[in-house]
Amino acid sequence: MAEPQYTVASDSETTGEEKSSSAFPETAIGIDIGTSQCSVAVWNGSQVELLKNTRNQKLMRSYVTFKDEVPSGGVSNQLSHEYEILSGAAIFNMKRLIGRVDTDPVVHASKRLPFLVQTLDIGVRPFIAALVSNAWRSTTPEEVLAIFLVELRAMAEVQLKRPIRNVVLTIPVSFSRFQLTRIERACAMAGLHVLRLMPEPTAVALLYAQQQQQTVHENMGSGSEKNALIFNMGAGYCDVAVTATAGGVSQIKALAGAAIGGEDILQNMMQHLLPNSENLFLSHGINEIKSLGLLRVATEDAIHRLSSQSSVQVDVDLRNGSKICKVVTREEFEEVNLKVFEKCESLLTRCLRDSKVDREDLTDVILVGGCSYIPNIRNVVKGVCKKEELYKVINPLEAAVCGAALEGAVASGISDPFGSLDLLTIQATPLGVGIRADGNSFVPIIPRNTTMPARKELIFTTTHDNQTEALILVYEGEGTKVEENHLLGYFKIMGIPAAPKGIPEINVCMDIDASNALRVFAGVVMPGTDQPMAPFMEVRMPTVDDGHGWCAEALNRTYGSTLDLVTVQKKM
Repeated sequence: MAEPQYTVASDSETTGEEKSSSAFPETAIGIDIGTSQCSVAVWNGSQVELLKNTRNQKLMRSYVTFKDEVPSGGVSNQLSHEYEILSGAAIFNMKRLIGRVDTDPVVHASKRLPFLVQTLDIGVRPFIAALVSNAWRSTTPEEVLAIFLVELRAMAEVQLKRPIRNVVLTIPVSFSRFQLTRIERACAMAGLHVLRLMPEPTAVALLYAQQQQQTVHENMGSGSEKNALIFNMGAGYCDVAVTATAGGVSQIKALAGAAIGGEDILQNMMQHLLPNSENLFLSHGINEIKSLGLLRVATEDAIHRLSSQSSVQVDVDLRNGSKICKVVTREEFEEVNLKVFEKCESLLTRCLRDSKVDREDLTDVILVGGCSYIPNIRNVVKGVCKKEELYKVINPLEAAVCGAALEGAVASGISDPFGSLDLLTIQATPLGVGIRADGNSFVPIIPRNTTMPARKELIFTTTHDNQTEALILVYEGEGTKVEENHLLGYFKIMGIPAAPKGIPEINVCMDIDASNALRVFAGVVMPGTDQPMAPFMEVRMPTVDDGHGWCAEALNRTYGSTLDLVTVQKKM
């Protein structure tokens, strides 16, 4: 029997009785779209409530199936996730693909997924397609995400009996601004307005701050500042944050993140169980996709069982003449994924170093995300933080969405008579923002982990005599060379007075406001004068769209080093 379809009432169709049934009709909902699972929560007037789909599930698989005329997602689709994987008609892992170009290693790793991912390796968006009736049906990560968001929005509107417009979404720390614009575009396609895009550990920090505030109220005390480390690792990303919390205020001291997670662990184990798996599935035929799906499901099940068992038996018939019958031990699993665990350790170490908080000063260590159940992940976190016990008050799979729902209530202006929403998160920039200068170097103007809002500037100068123009290429990232970072955009300053190199001063200022919008200002000043010599430039970033991977190369071929800049000095 088919499940009931969601019906969504528009503003004009909603009766006054329905509108008044919700205590806070304008409260934004919180959505945590994970690489593999997603959830929705809302502040119901007294606490955060997780919403459920028609199958009474609070956690829903993040995928969209294209096998019918109308695509359907894991919110309302009644078919099993395993079946859809085997059919080749399901698109998932969009959080890993959105906003990335086809030269990205993460995109190339996605070629081993049971749907079509093709690349030209020229810095453009990859080609993605689902198998529908033995034909490839192309799509984009934004379209898949938008379809999924439409279902989430419909689910929320039915339960809350009101239209849903505003959302707070959680995002990985390592997301570039270009990826953020893609997330916002998918939301717009789904009819949603993004109030906040919250880094996942920041959302967890907000939930932690509320819990600490409630504890203080219950104990009738003033409370002291507590330092907490938050480690969040799901299927697609690993994020770390160090936060200082007191009186409902949470200040993010440092952030670190990378596109590494359960998907990498899964791919490593699949390769271990079937060493020639990459060559076996290159053709992406129907039979190959089914075999790949069978291997994926069996491997995923083995990894889950290894979290509670020291060894597991893997038996799977790939239906292509190959069978796997193997015992995998936990030690073997940890050896196969050694590089993943080492990357987690390096992120933890870097975040602690950047935060300038000693391990001994950590009050709590919070472990969240699906990978938090892997014993060696817990051991790595405990070892780096020198903690025997982890914070146990937070549900690892619900923490991020609960924090997003709290932020949704705060950002919507909802007040609570008991002070449960007297919360504030002082955020930090997860990535540095700067320009290309000093040759091919990335010169940060706003370093990573700068408290937001932020406004900083640097002075540059010309590299050639009588240079009348300068090219400002804005990048975001952590690498020392520009090609190691994300190009956000560019613009050209014209009208620089002809002068020997090193004389004109080009002032480049960057401003990140409370809503995380980035603006870049640039102007030319000659020594001995106060007024700009050319029209002052103000540009909102990012300015580049599809093809930004080869945009920098095209600019370099056109201008070479003729419009380059070098750093003069730093202004504090």
